[in-house]
Amino acid sequence: MKTAKNVIFLLLVLQFCSIFGQSLSERTIVVIDPGHGGMDSGALGINGMKEKDIVLQVAYEMVNLNEVFFNDKVDIYLTRYRDTLVSLSDRAKLAKGLKADLFISLHCNRSINPNASGVEVYAYQGKTPFSNTSVWLGYGLQKELNGKLGFKSRGVKFADFQVLRETAGVCPAVLVELGFLSNSDEFGYLEDQGNIRAMALAILMELYNYINAAFSKYL
Repeated sequence: MKTAKNVIFLLLVLQFCSIFGQSLSERTIVVIDPGHGGMDSGALGINGMKEKDIVLQVAYEMVNLNEVFFNDKVDIYLTRYRDTLVSLSDRAKLAKGLKADLFISLHCNRSINPNASGVEVYAYQGKTPFSNTSVWLGYGLQKELNGKLGFKSRGVKFADFQVLRETAGVCPAVLVELGFLSNSDEFGYLEDQGNIRAMALAILMELYNYINAAFSKYL
């Protein structure tokens, strides 16, 4: 797996700036859901790394980078801003209350197989008005994280996760597993704050591309 150093982040910045001149056709509301929190640590990785901490760091970086590069033109809301436990129902209620255009739940994986690796994306298994667009978004995220950062793509899968089930009728919704905390390479990657920033920027770039492509259909 490639290691994202400062030069990779700078290349991402340059690519982002090259598309930043494009204008969003309207204001967009995106809900980012950092999984777990509080008493629920999520997956535990090497050296006690906690899933809840990693995904919150990625979400924070997305908010910060959105301000720097988007000038907050995309409205990003987090389901939690601190190390607190928010119920799955309340996470979905936020998306419903805000009438979100996109919902992305961030998680990390763990396996008894130390060689298991890569990023996988889940969409709701039932049929909804947003089924196809959720899958489209999922493949786009896979492509960005693979092409820009070198993560293995484990595909877009379907599941009946509560946060997906309860947001599936509101907007395109996906749950992203950002690598394996039980894999030494991916653990080492996620341990570096610069890499967290690069991951956040890659996700943000795909959101920007997705939003522009989706709205262009109605122009």
